[in-house]
Amino acid sequence: MSAELTAAQAVEGYLDHLRVERGVSPHTSSAYRRDLRRYVEFLTSKGIRDLEQVSAPVVAEFAGDLRESTLAPASTARIVVAVRSLHRFAADDGLTTTDPAREVAPPRAGRRLPKGLSLAEVQALLETPLVETPLGLRDVTLLELLYGTGARISEVVGLDVDDVARLADAPAEEPVGLRLFGKGSKERWVPVGSYAREAVRAYLTRARPGLVAGGRGTPALLVNRRGGRLSRQSAWTILKTAAERAGITADVSPHTLRHSYATHLLEGGADVRVVQELLGHASVTTTQIYTQVTVDHLREVYRSSHPRAMG
Repeated sequence: MSAELTAAQAVEGYLDHLRVERGVSPHTSSAYRRDLRRYVEFLTSKGIRDLEQVSAPVVAEFAGDLRESTLAPASTARIVVAVRSLHRFAADDGLTTTDPAREVAPPRAGRRLPKGLSLAEVQALLETPLVETPLGLRDVTLLELLYGTGARISEVVGLDVDDVARLADAPAEEPVGLRLFGKGSKERWVPVGSYAREAVRAYLTRARPGLVAGGRGTPALLVNRRGGRLSRQSAWTILKTAAERAGITADVSPHTLRHSYATHLLEGGADVRVVQELLGHASVTTTQIYTQVTVDHLREVYRSSHPRAMG
């Protein structure tokens, strides 16, 4: 590499390569520029101007600094990948004689733990809808089914009246459930508790007939104010509104209730393979991420409750 070609100039050459030869979008190009500018500033702080002067330990030090910063693991990994790509480009084009970043691997991004609600937050959420109104009865039915079955939002809004007939008609002491169709049309059976069953019964009796009266006729269980099937987007909005009214500051989505369902089952002693079946996971490995959530909860309880936990 020529002594006149600085690291900053090499970055510009690489960005031109991305735009012209690989056709990356302006957004992607800007992201690379931002990440590589950080790298050039690091090299400058080390007195390194020419990319040929960069050694593997220098790249490793930069990666180590990123890991110790406040950046998220995914952001750190992205920047290291950009640096590796820059050096590979420079070596392939003959701008440098070696590729010092070849052996520096980006960090593995830790698997994000699902975020659930506490029992108190779920209780507050479920008590938010105004059950004296038809739409309130519909909303509480939606929320009770989401939390009471751990179903996906698409599964709940896809339910028809015929699917829940047994919930409304069966005696309270009789165990009944729903047949849900998840990803890949995989069918599973989930039990439904008394609270969700009572919500369905009240909604079918006191709310749905009036809501569908002005519509064209639909088999859907949950309907909008015009009598048509409730959409996923509208269900999401109902949940968001209920969370705000309940004073829940964390982001809440339909999947939040699914996460809460799984976590609370495991905390209550349910076997992970049973929870796998209830959630419709193809592999127990997917479900086992929830066990880490409960381990963290147990650790917190131990630290706050055991007299010998903290010195």
